[in-house]
Amino acid sequence: MDRTVRMIAAGLLLTGLLALTYVVLRPFLLPVAWAIIISYVAWPVFRWVRGTVAKHRTTAAILTTAGLASILLAPLIWMTVMLQQELAELLRLLPEWLEQKPVVPPFMSRLPYVGNQLVDLFEPFDDLRGLLKQHALPWIKRLGTPALGVMSDIGHNALVLLLTLFTMFFLFRDGPLVVEQTRAVFDPVLGERTKGYLHTIETTVKAVVYGIVLTAIAQGAIAGFGYWVVGLKAPILLAIVTALFAMIPFGTPFVWVAASVWLLLHGDTWAGFSLLLWGGLIVSWVDNIIRPLVISSSTRIPFVLVMFGVLGGLAAFGFIGLFVGPVILAMALAVWREWLQAHQLPAN
Repeated sequence: MDRTVRMIAAGLLLTGLLALTYVVLRPFLLPVAWAIIISYVAWPVFRWVRGTVAKHRTTAAILTTAGLASILLAPLIWMTVMLQQELAELLRLLPEWLEQKPVVPPFMSRLPYVGNQLVDLFEPFDDLRGLLKQHALPWIKRLGTPALGVMSDIGHNALVLLLTLFTMFFLFRDGPLVVEQTRAVFDPVLGERTKGYLHTIETTVKAVVYGIVLTAIAQGAIAGFGYWVVGLKAPILLAIVTALFAMIPFGTPFVWVAASVWLLLHGDTWAGFSLLLWGGLIVSWVDNIIRPLVISSSTRIPFVLVMFGVLGGLAAFGFIGLFVGPVILAMALAVWREWLQAHQLPAN
């Protein structure tokens, strides 16, 4: 009886301690999560620095963290400033654009047999312009003002970045020890499955980083170059929107096709068709070829599950959910496969 009471009391004390620990650490969970992800992705860089530049682990950790900070900070600051300027300019010009009627390219009316029919297709766009002006414009303005405020919140974002870099240093220096201690904590509970679960987390993060995030960034950058060449306003903003849509399979055409149609409707025929060719031949090639190869080679997780994890994670946890969502679903899939194997059912 006394032993049972002691166990219950110990359990309650441990639960209370864990709850208080969570309350204390909750403000730092976001930078710690980012530090874990970035340090894992950059671990080969740390190993190279330690093997060639600095043999001492602490020195190598300082150099790697400083190098990553310089690489990440400069483009991030530049992109934030440019994006804020473009968004403000877009909000200023949008009412003026919606006042302009769509321009029918002159060559269309001269096409034999189908010219008049093609010209008639432009009439619904005029109705759409009126609907956008009436319903979408107020909503876009309401959305744009807080977005400008978020980008202007430099102090909070700088603090998150500073804490992330600070945590990254310790993860580079003591990463292997942290992994070993994690295994030691979970081994008594999970046994041999601990190694498998950690491997699942590792391969899932790798699949998301290389198969989705970096692929989406590449598509956004390539599409952004096309937007800039054809003279579209706010190419950086459009590139970021393209990168976000790139996380959905076959999502980028929703952006570059819409931009091409916009150019065609405003009489810029060659720019519109050039952007269509650029998006169809170059931007989509990255999505259709590279992404499936990277994900299928790095993990046994179905691509559709990774996609749902990314989208659901974004909705539930914000940008960090890009990684948290797929990891949660991957762990659930690993438990599911173990259950199937335990009951001698096919796991594939």
